[in-house]
Amino acid sequence: MSLLIHTLAYHHDSARLFERVAHEPWAMLLDSGQMQDPQTGKPGSEYGRYDIIVARPQATFVTIGEQTTIRDARGEQVETEDPFILLNRYLANYQAVPVDLPFSGGALGYFSYDLGRRLEAIQQQNETEDVPDMMLGIYDWAVVVDHRRQKSTLISHGFFAETQANWRALCQLFDAPFTAVEQAFHVCSEVTSNLTESAYHAAFDRIKSYIQAGDCYQVNLAQRFSAAVSGDAWQAYKKMREISPAPFMAFMQLPMNEEACFQVMSNSPERFIQVVGDHVETRPIKGTRPRDADAEKDAAFAKQLQESTKDQAENLMIVDLLRNDIGKSCETGSVKVEKLFQLQSFANVHHLVSIVTAKLKPSCTVIDLLRGCFPGGSITGAPKVRAMQIIEELEPNRRGVYCGAIGYISFDGQLDTNIAIRTAIIHQEQMHFYAGGGIVADSDSHKEYLETLDKASTMMKLLELFKMNQ
Repeated sequence: MSLLIHTLAYHHDSARLFERVAHEPWAMLLDSGQMQDPQTGKPGSEYGRYDIIVARPQATFVTIGEQTTIRDARGEQVETEDPFILLNRYLANYQAVPVDLPFSGGALGYFSYDLGRRLEAIQQQNETEDVPDMMLGIYDWAVVVDHRRQKSTLISHGFFAETQANWRALCQLFDAPFTAVEQAFHVCSEVTSNLTESAYHAAFDRIKSYIQAGDCYQVNLAQRFSAAVSGDAWQAYKKMREISPAPFMAFMQLPMNEEACFQVMSNSPERFIQVVGDHVETRPIKGTRPRDADAEKDAAFAKQLQESTKDQAENLMIVDLLRNDIGKSCETGSVKVEKLFQLQSFANVHHLVSIVTAKLKPSCTVIDLLRGCFPGGSITGAPKVRAMQIIEELEPNRRGVYCGAIGYISFDGQLDTNIAIRTAIIHQEQMHFYAGGGIVADSDSHKEYLETLDKASTMMKLLELFKMNQ
């Protein structure tokens, strides 16, 4: 085993590099959106620095219900053990020394919200989203683009002989001039929801009754939007990152079978869990207001959000929940709330964001930490298990990838994941995406319904741009 490093030509648009593999099964892009530091106008220290490109995994993990299928060079095996434990065991065989990049090979993919059914007792009553509960590739190489240093690097620890044998060809693949073939994407229907407005209000009232009875404090209620689509989802993703960049974006080309793929497009603003060394960080979002083209109105919305005691209380509930979840795998006394109720503004909404940090126990792996916090409290409610049970009762469909997590676990022990909100699945010529929000004791049903529309506005705008017969 030896570290393989090849410097590539830098370009500010990482899509140009990804397009060389974008249509291959198991090709994935973790896209920082190049979120800019408001002081310098450049990709900042917190967000917007790194993009990660992977393809051609050495092994794959696919979990559907109780079964996880692991495929690698040795063949295929089907396991019924906890998927997090299976992943922990597999990655233990490939431990690497830290490198000065966030990802240098390892596991990358998604953990769906419904994977939480393997961890908690949730009644099985919603319709499934018909995609696996977990899809991860084990990648022996990656292209990492550092926008601050303006450097692109192809890197591998060389764990697998195939990578070493093909290294020159990989370098040539990303070095050679490349012109993408543009393919069309079309939206072929109007957008529909799995909850009518009246059904949303009825579900809201049911949650309020649970809160008033002392059954829970907060429940995240979401509706699913759908439209018929056709063509190349990569074109839709490129337009989405143009009109509404976010710090934890992703595009995934994933096989359903030998003949067909489905796509995941994420435009998430929210970090779930990050681990660098033994430093743990989570950044829950709770509290939302819409953006406005009028600067004075926009500033008024932002001020209103920052001064809202309701939104601060809602945020604080989730901060406390995450402190407890992180504490399971972190050293006693190390969990700290670094910042509360920071304003962060994106293309379509303002948010309140808090930052919680901790120190990972030496006896715990990053996967132990992820498992102990999964799914993220900001998209369930509190207490978590009861909120998930109520979500199952009131939402007509299982959430699938939505409200799960997308990200990586590097061979050298680093981890970074988003909360998969503002995330769409394109499967069997249907595009599905969700929008939701936390309901608390003093929530207003009409305002909460409008908030879901605000959160869905980027996807709605995207679909309008690709409508047929315009």
